[in-house]
Amino acid sequence: MNATAKTDPWIRCSKPTPAARLRLFCLPYAGGGASIFKNWGRALPDSIEVCAIQLPGREDRIAETPFRQVEQLLPVLLERLRPYLDRNVAFFGHSMGAFLSYELARALTEEHRAPAQLIVSGQRAPHLPLSRPESYHLCDTGFCERLRSLNGTPASVLAEPELLSMILPLLRSDFEMSETYRRAPQARLNCPIQVFGGDQDEEVDQAGLEAWQETTSAPVKVEMFPGDHFFLQSQTDALLQTVERTLRPHLH
Repeated sequence: MNATAKTDPWIRCSKPTPAARLRLFCLPYAGGGASIFKNWGRALPDSIEVCAIQLPGREDRIAETPFRQVEQLLPVLLERLRPYLDRNVAFFGHSMGAFLSYELARALTEEHRAPAQLIVSGQRAPHLPLSRPESYHLCDTGFCERLRSLNGTPASVLAEPELLSMILPLLRSDFEMSETYRRAPQARLNCPIQVFGGDQDEEVDQAGLEAWQETTSAPVKVEMFPGDHFFLQSQTDALLQTVERTLRPHLH
């Protein structure tokens, strides 16, 4: 049975492709939902089936309580993915999603079901400390200033009190999950890692990206794109071309 034919609140596949050779699971940044990746399935070849992860608390799951700790979310998410592991898989995650992708890859590697490829974007290596003070516990004014500095939340949203009151709890939960995440000591991965970064990203520097090499025994490649922390929005076409090129060796 084709797993993607099921109705699953956690997995969104905008273009089901039963004959695909590989499933690419895409995990969003803090506050983001599956719609970030809605056009990826049509942009990538039919040999790749894009499955976007819809976490609780966002978009059509906004009424659900978001997770606040990676350690709480991981086992739940891993169980939701199991029906979709009937072929080679890869992970893509941006910012918070990079840590989640890494932890999923680690868990599957421990089960001797390592992914074919891990692609991480806009995030330092998981063993490095946070390079700035935690912000999830700031007052609303301070937290909104933090959001403005990242340039990922539209100014129109930050200026609308009613809308802001709806999304701040989710954003705080996601920031807490990302900012308090600590990788436990463990063996290295054995899958290759492709790392993406923005050349104007003040959150993650080149050294933080290159440090992903310490997480795997396989090759690691770092590629920079023009833009800040949210370069994946301004450089989508170029990023997707690189994603396709990265995954191509795993499609045979």
